[in-house]
Order: sequence, then structure tokens, then C-alpha cells
Amino acid sequence: MRLLIVDDEKLIRNSLKRHFQSEGYQVFLAENAQRALASYREYSPEMVLLDIRLPDGNGLDVLRQIRDINPEAAVILITAYGGIKSAVEAIKEGAQDYITKPFDVEELSFTVRKSSELLRLREELKVIKESRAEKYAFGKIVARCANMQKVFGEARKVAMTDNATVIVRGESGTGKELLTRAIHYNSPRKDLPFVVVNCASLPENLLESELFGYEKGAFTGAVKRKIGLLETADKGTIFLDEIGDISPSTQVKLLRFLQEQEFHRLGGLRAEKVNVRVVAATNRNLESDIEKGFFREDLYYRLHVFPIFIPPLRERREDIPLLAKHFLGNFNREFGKAVVGFASEAMAALESYQWKGNVRELKNVIERSVILAEGRWILASLLPTEVRGNTSPVAEPDFLSGPVSEGTILPLEELELRYVKKVLEFTGGNKSQACNYLGITRKRLRRKLAKEGL
Repeated sequence: MRLLIVDDEKLIRNSLKRHFQSEGYQVFLAENAQRALASYREYSPEMVLLDIRLPDGNGLDVLRQIRDINPEAAVILITAYGGIKSAVEAIKEGAQDYITKPFDVEELSFTVRKSSELLRLREELKVIKESRAEKYAFGKIVARCANMQKVFGEARKVAMTDNATVIVRGESGTGKELLTRAIHYNSPRKDLPFVVVNCASLPENLLESELFGYEKGAFTGAVKRKIGLLETADKGTIFLDEIGDISPSTQVKLLRFLQEQEFHRLGGLRAEKVNVRVVAATNRNLESDIEKGFFREDLYYRLHVFPIFIPPLRERREDIPLLAKHFLGNFNREFGKAVVGFASEAMAALESYQWKGNVRELKNVIERSVILAEGRWILASLLPTEVRGNTSPVAEPDFLSGPVSEGTILPLEELELRYVKKVLEFTGGNKSQACNYLGITRKRLRRKLAKEGL
């Protein structure tokens, strides 16, 4: 780690340089404000030890200019005991810490190590945030059909609006939460909280207290104030999954929040204001629920500022091979397998199945098949009975069905060639399909055929 030490006393500079070099730091020195700024621009140190009193200026001014260059700069202020007021002011200006003169070197060393650890944690958090943004980039969602590209186009546009309410509709297992995360991590709120609430999994009274929080004494057992999930998600996004399952009383409170962006904690008298983007999702027919009196019509229109519909998997079959191969790769890594693909009859079964459970069901089927696979290919026999339907494996060639005798024994190479020919006949000359059945590459198949002049 690079460390810049700024102090007008040569003895202190050199002493601190020797000490921190012994601790593994790459140390640079500056004796005044002008040299400090020049060194910071030249070496971009991760950390600065900055004396507040310099011969050509004030350390606070240097701090401000460093923060202009790098808003995340880690600066530890060194001040005389009487300069504590200035040190507090420096903390407000963005200094990470301060230490008073005369200081103990070990105390200073501890402060630097503590700041180094904080820097490391910040960097790790930055990497995590960047990886999440990359993971949920729209281009990383596995789909190529026109319907899904339209969905992604709509989601990209609404993501950049920052605060428009969104409702994502579609059958269970279509990927509503995945799309919601993509909206959040591609929006201006991407570095702020993303809070998930499964409305169907919480009883009515618990859902209200989880969403809005409560004050001490609001009900039996409320021994202290609880901050609700709406406050936890402040400045970020809250995802209300299964919104169609919330109770009428919670619907009323949610409607008020959507209208005013404020709410009352249970037992509270003061209105709490937050800035939260709401994304809701449901697999229910809300229009039918409105007619039956189960869902408020005014809440329906408040949620439907920007509706997005995700089509079921059976309506975008061209995505099935893409998704299957994606899940295959994931489960290969998870289970330490080396399955290379799907036999043609297995893929045909996947493409023709109705997938009532949508992408989630497909993922579960691929996981099961990879666990069961012993060879390099997912065969139809590894798929659940309801998925493989009427598909059947390649029939055994006739020359293997009879008894073996001295007169019928063939060299292995000849036997292999005959079998390859039989499989090619079965596939109608489709080499890719034959390779899937045989578990070999096209290159190897070509070599075998070329050797026989075929």
C-alpha cells in the first residue's frame, strides 16, 4: 500500500518513513502543501498522513483539494493538541481519522492499520457491488426470443427513470425476481439497498409490522422500536413479491404509501417519509380478483404505472436449448461434472415439454439429470418420465444382438466402424446428431470416416 506523509519537520518525516517501510508500506514524503498535492497527483497513494499546520498553507485546504481529486481518499490528520477543533472540522470535511501531537508511533501505526482495513473492506464492497451489477446486467439474462428482448427493452427504459412504480406479471417460475434485480442494478439506485418481501409467506399482522415497523408498546411483545423494511429500503428498491396475496387492510396502507411516500409505524403518531422505488410482482389474475372484491381497484392502478409481462417458457421455446446449456454449465461447476451436452432425443424432449413450472422447473430437471449422468451426455433416459414422453433410445444394431462365436468375432476397429455407420444411417446422415449419440467430437468422426475413404 502507498502512504504519503506530509509534515514540515524533517526528523518526523524520516522517522515515520523508516517505521512504515518496515511494516511493508511504500512511503512518499512531502514537506509542504504544494509538494503534498504534487506527490498525491503523481503517486496516487491509498493513504495520507497530513499535518494540519504547514509552512505554505493549511492542512484542511490540502484535505479539500485531495478530496476533489479523489472523493474516497483516506486521509489521517495530524494535529497539535490545541487543534482538536480543527481536527473535528476535518472529519466533517471527509478525513478518515485524526491523531494529536505528540503522538506515540504505535498508536499512529494502529490508526493507519485500522484505516487500511477499512480501505480493504471498502474495496471488497465495491467489487461485490460491481459483480452484482455485472451479474444482473440485462445482457447476462439468458434469452434470445423476440418476446423476451421486448421485455428487456421495457425494463431498461424503466430502470433509468429512478422512481417509477413497476409491476412484473407472469406465471410462477418465469423469472420475475431476476428481472426486478436487473431493474434495480441497472438503475441510479444500484449501490443502495434492494429489499425483498414475499407477501404470501407472512401472516397479515406480521406483514404489516415487517413493512411499516412499529413503536415500543404498539402491541404485546413490542419491547422496543422496530424499523420496517420500507425504511430499510430508503433510497433503494423494495420488491413486493406475490402482491396479490396481501390482505385488504394492508392494501389500504400500501395504497397510502404509494400516494404519499409516507407511512406510520404501528403505534406511531408521526408520519415517516422515505424515498423508495416499489416493484411488485404477481402470478395472479388481478383483474378477476378486483371483480371478486379481493383486490382494490385503486391500488391496482397505483401499481400499474409500468406493467411488464414475462411470457411463459412454452411460448418461447427457442430459449429452451439456451437455458438448458446455461444450467448444464452451472451444475457441472457445482457438482464437479464434465457433461458436455444433450443427446438429440433428450433435447427434443426438453423442447416439446409444456413446462408448467417454467424456467424454475427446467432448472430443476437439468440439476437432476446432471446428478444422474455418468457419461459425457444427458440422455433421454435421465429425464423424468413426464418430460421425456415417448422418446426412446437408439435401437441396438443387429450385429450386436446375436450370439458371439469364433466366426462372428470382428476386430474392434471394424466393429466400431460398423457401429458408426449404423448410427449415421439412424440419424439420416446428420453428423452432429450422430456425435451426440456416440459421445465423440465431429473431428474424431471425420477422422474415422476419412480413414475408410468415406
